[in-house]
Amino acid sequence: MNFDYTPKVQALREKLLAFFDEHIYPNERAFAEEIARNRQNGNAWIPTELIERLKQEARDAGLWNLFLPDSARGAGLTNLEYAPLCEIMGRVPWAPEVFNCNAPDTGNMETIERYGSDENKREWLEPLLQGHIRSAFLMTEPAVASSDATNIQTSIVRDGDDYVINGRKWWSSGAGDPRCKVYIVMGKTDPEAPRHQQQSMILVPADATGVTVHRPLTVFGYDDAPHGHMEITLENVRVPASNLLLGEGRGFEIAQGRLGPGRIHHCMRLIGLAERALELMSKRSLQRVAFGKPVAAQGVTLERIAEARCLIEQARLLTLKTAYMMDTVGNKGARGEIAMIKVVAPNMACQVIDWAMQAHGAAGMSDDFPLAYAYTSARTLRFADGPDEVHRNAIAKLELSRYAEASPSPAATQRAQ
Repeated sequence: MNFDYTPKVQALREKLLAFFDEHIYPNERAFAEEIARNRQNGNAWIPTELIERLKQEARDAGLWNLFLPDSARGAGLTNLEYAPLCEIMGRVPWAPEVFNCNAPDTGNMETIERYGSDENKREWLEPLLQGHIRSAFLMTEPAVASSDATNIQTSIVRDGDDYVINGRKWWSSGAGDPRCKVYIVMGKTDPEAPRHQQQSMILVPADATGVTVHRPLTVFGYDDAPHGHMEITLENVRVPASNLLLGEGRGFEIAQGRLGPGRIHHCMRLIGLAERALELMSKRSLQRVAFGKPVAAQGVTLERIAEARCLIEQARLLTLKTAYMMDTVGNKGARGEIAMIKVVAPNMACQVIDWAMQAHGAAGMSDDFPLAYAYTSARTLRFADGPDEVHRNAIAKLELSRYAEASPSPAATQRAQ
């Protein structure tokens, strides 16, 4: 495996790093202040003027739609080539939208690009690629344990040339943005089919009759406006049958195709977030004095900085290996590695950010520094693409399967005894 940057990637890295120095880092406070002003004026859900202005700067710099591997619609980068760019964009949680590389839009665009009809692409993918609209992914439900997606109860019923949808969803990220115009909804088309062939995915216009957005859910007190994680009901929502993606009963197939890249994008961004936290931790501990010497000279701080560097490097190498495997053997062949990074990256980021907060003292919990919000973002991702426990189970089962065929059966072992 060769993880060296290609000339194209090196050039894009340099552009991104320069863009962050010129436009992103200097505007972190301005972004927070604009959100606060909108909130004080009675509407936190207005898209920020700052990001809209920076989007044009990013387009002019050729830093737009860098994802979508093997597609003429994107930058034509492989997952391995995209990884270091995604890491840079992840250093500031709101930055990926500036480059039209933010969740859940990237995963939704990949889904429509891969599984949608030409009509679906014209209606929804092209405006998403232009950054003119936003989207949401509706899978999780409040009434069931959605970590087991076979539990999902939302119904998608064929009625002539339409499908009729009924259900209640929550943690629908992105649905609070007033520019959100389309949902990808997962639900059951055939409850009597085999367990993993009951589910399907369908495109639903956000303004369809019967769609009601009830409330934003907060994450450790943050409502993530104007993005938002919303609770939504769909009551007798009728959409054309052509909005169904790929076919009835193929929801899990689509989910694996969608969540592979989506999960690795999250992990790449988390590595960038952890790098930023370590950078802030190091600078802060060099500047502050406690008990007669710099915090950086305290043994516990040295230990944590060293351990943070080890954890980040380990997570990065595993993520790069996963990206390489996705490019060479496909998402299915890399499913073990995808599951591993989904466990490793969020836990690593949570730990590194937590240490950085400690090094900042009480200030680390405030909004004067980006660490508190960074921690909530990292902690959320231990759920967002499936909880740690589900991924650990998958990893263990794959490991055991390597030995199952070679191992004697319990009955044979008993006879031998």
